[in-house]
Amino acid sequence: MSDADLTVTAVGGAADAITAHVPQLVADGFAGKLFAQDATLWGPDAESEAGKRLSWVGLGSSSRPLVAEIEALRGKFADKGLDHVVLCGMGGSSLAPEVICGSDGVPLTVLDSSQPDMVRAALEDRLEQTVVVVSSKSGSTVETDSQRRVYEKAFQDAGIDPTERIVVVTDPGSPLDKEARDGGFTVFNADPGVGGRYSALTAFGLVPSGLAGADIGRLLDEAEAVTDLLASDDEANPALRLGAALGGTQPLRDKIVLIDAGTKALGFGDWAEQLIAESTGKNGKGLLPVVVGDSPVGDQLTDELYVRLVAADDDSQPSGDAVVDVGGSLGGAMLLWEAAVATAGRLIGINPFDQPDVESAKAAARDLLGAGTGSVAAPAYTDGAVEVRSAGPDFLGDAGTVGDALRALFAQLPDDGYLAVMAYVDRIADGSLADVRIPLARKLSRPVTFGFGPRFLHSTGQYHKGGPANGVFLQITTAPAQDLDIPGREFTFGDFIDSQSGGDAKVLAEHGRPVLRLNLTDHEAGLAQLQHAISEVTAS
Repeated sequence: MSDADLTVTAVGGAADAITAHVPQLVADGFAGKLFAQDATLWGPDAESEAGKRLSWVGLGSSSRPLVAEIEALRGKFADKGLDHVVLCGMGGSSLAPEVICGSDGVPLTVLDSSQPDMVRAALEDRLEQTVVVVSSKSGSTVETDSQRRVYEKAFQDAGIDPTERIVVVTDPGSPLDKEARDGGFTVFNADPGVGGRYSALTAFGLVPSGLAGADIGRLLDEAEAVTDLLASDDEANPALRLGAALGGTQPLRDKIVLIDAGTKALGFGDWAEQLIAESTGKNGKGLLPVVVGDSPVGDQLTDELYVRLVAADDDSQPSGDAVVDVGGSLGGAMLLWEAAVATAGRLIGINPFDQPDVESAKAAARDLLGAGTGSVAAPAYTDGAVEVRSAGPDFLGDAGTVGDALRALFAQLPDDGYLAVMAYVDRIADGSLADVRIPLARKLSRPVTFGFGPRFLHSTGQYHKGGPANGVFLQITTAPAQDLDIPGREFTFGDFIDSQSGGDAKVLAEHGRPVLRLNLTDHEAGLAQLQHAISEVTAS
C-alpha cells in the first residue's frame, strides 16, 4: 500500500449514506472548494469563523520548513543530555502529539491536567534531563500558564535557566508570544489560520513530537501524498465517503463508536474524539464519539455507527448494521478525518469550526475561582468517604448512599441517551478508573463515555452542552494527596481544578442536564467505595 492509499469501506446504513450523499457532494464541488479554502461551504452564519480556520488543508506542504528547525533544536538538546520532553498543553495542543509519539514509539510526557498530584509527579520526574514545551494557541490558557509557572520555578530552584529548557508554541501576536520573546525563550509560531483541533500538522503537533524523536518529516510526507486525492471531486474520494457515513445516515446514527481494529496509530481514537465532538456538538445537534478500545460492549444499537480503525494494509471487509473501516498512514489519516468531519458538518448543518460551549465552561470556572472555596454548595449527604451532590434537575429523591445516587442518576437516562463519566483525578496514577465504563455500558445498554478532567473539557465538553440534550453526567472529584501552589497566582492547583469541575457542572445544569457529583474526601478509601458501589449497582 502506498502513502497515498486511504481506505474507507462501508456496509449497511453507512454504505447507504455514502450512496445517498456523495454524488451530490461531488456535484457541488465540495472537496475542491474545501481545499481551495472556500468559507461559504457551511452557510452564512459560519462564514466568518470558517474564513480564518481553513489553512489546515495545505499543511502537508506549508509546515515543511518547521522540520529542519525542530530537528536542529533537538540536536542541541541531545548534546546537553536533555532527552525527557514534557508537553504542557490542552486539547488539540496535546492530543495530536500524544498519538504521533505513541505511534512512533517515542516517549513523551503529556501534562494536560491541573490535578495537583499529577502536576507534582511530572515536576519530580527527571527534571535535570527535562525540556518543556508550552503549547497554547490563544496564549492565555490558564492550565498551560499554570504549568509553565511551576516549571519555571522548579528550574530556577534547581539552578537551571528556564530559557534554556522551555520552548513555547503559540499563535503569532498572542500574549504568550510577546511575553516569551521578551523573556528570551525559544518560540515557534503556529499557523493562525488553523483551529486547535485541526492543528495536528502545525507547530502544535510537530514541535513536541519532533523534539521527542518522532519522524515528523514522514508524517508531512504522508499528508502531502493524499492531499490531491482528498481535494478531488470524485465519488471515490475517501473524505467524502467517510464524511457521508458520519453525518448522513438516515435516521442519523449519532453515536460514533471508535474501535481499535488493528490500527498502528496508538491513541488515534482519543484524537478523533475531540475532532468529532468539538466540531459537531452544537445547536442541539452533533455526533458523540465513543472510544471503546478493541471491542464494543453488547450488540450494535440502532443509533450507533461503528467505525473500525484498521491497519493501513488491512483488506478485510466489515460486517454489521452500519460499519465503516478506515485505514491509512497516520499523516494521511489525520488529514482524511479533518476533511471528513468538515464534510459531516455540512451534512448535519452546523459550523464545524467554533466551540461556543467550551468558553462558557471556562467563564463559569473563572467566576467560581473568584468567589473562593466558600461558594461550594454543601453536599446533599455524605456516605463514608464520598460527598454526594447533584446539579440540574432534582433527581436524588430519598437517596442516602452512593449506590442510591447512581441508580437515581441512571433513572434519568432517556432511551436515546448516553452516560458521560467525568473524572477529575490523576489520569496517570488513576488510569484504571476508566475501566468502569465497561460494566456501566453493559448495565445500561446505552453508550458510555469516560473522560479525565479537565482534559475532556477541551474535547467532549463542547458536545455535552451544545449537542443533543440526552446525556446524564457522573462527575468524580477528589481531594489531592497534597495541594500545589501556582507561582504568582492567588489560587492553587487544587482551587483551580475545583473551579473547573464546579464550572462545568454549573453550565451543564443551566442546560438542563442531570449531574451527579461525587467528591472523594479520602482518595483511596473513596475510590474503593465508589468502585464497589458501581460493581454492586451494575451487578443487580
